[in-house]
Amino acid sequence: MDYEKICEISRRLALEAGAAIMEVYHSPDFDVRAKSDDSPVTAADEAADKLISAGLTEAFPDIPLVTEEQAASHSQTGLTTFFLIDPLDGTKEFVQRRGDFTVNIALIENGVPTRGVVYAPAKNRMFWTDASGQTVEETGALDPATVGETRPLKVATPGEKLRVVASKSHRDAATDTYIAKYPVGDFLSAGSSLKFCLIAAGEADLYPRLGRTMEWDTGAAHAVLLGAGGQVVRFDDHTPLTYGKPIYENPFFIAYAPGVSLAEG
Repeated sequence: MDYEKICEISRRLALEAGAAIMEVYHSPDFDVRAKSDDSPVTAADEAADKLISAGLTEAFPDIPLVTEEQAASHSQTGLTTFFLIDPLDGTKEFVQRRGDFTVNIALIENGVPTRGVVYAPAKNRMFWTDASGQTVEETGALDPATVGETRPLKVATPGEKLRVVASKSHRDAATDTYIAKYPVGDFLSAGSSLKFCLIAAGEADLYPRLGRTMEWDTGAAHAVLLGAGGQVVRFDDHTPLTYGKPIYENPFFIAYAPGVSLAEG
């Protein structure tokens, strides 16, 4: 597997997709339509998906794609190696112009997200795994043609009081009940896959998700967290969250920095 090329192409495509998304974001108005599952979709989702899918298919014609915006790709089964794409995670945040949305590209190998890129264009934050699997945050101009300054990321060692990150759009009583099992010192609120990235960057310790998600919602950020020393496990039995499941649907899960003593659900 040419990880050097995969990381280079994925990074560039994420930045290019982010630029396309921001063109729509800064436009005076844009249409919001409902998909078959009632989730919103915009021209930004579709433009980013088209750009990423075309770029990956051209560069890696032998690696299948599973992407949120192409329902036909969801019928693929038994894949051991594939790209997993959410071209615009956090469409609700995008529509409300809150900024917490991301471009997500992951490489899945044997059920594990081994490489990934998460780009938050409105926040100018870019997280990706390099060819060795180490997660970095890139700063500076974020030029698609040239990699700028990067810093390696490593999860923090949790203190006595935990920093817990939760969803802006999906917070509920069940999540609050579970979080209450921990000594919480600080609450952070973030949208989309950025919650994983905050743990990877050492800015948070724990993110429980007691709600429906799909694999494309989590794959790239899961890779980013793994590359920084973090973990993502199923909520029910604390075994690693895996990919390539039927209909690409996730169970409830917990993302965390090792050192957090996980409570039972």
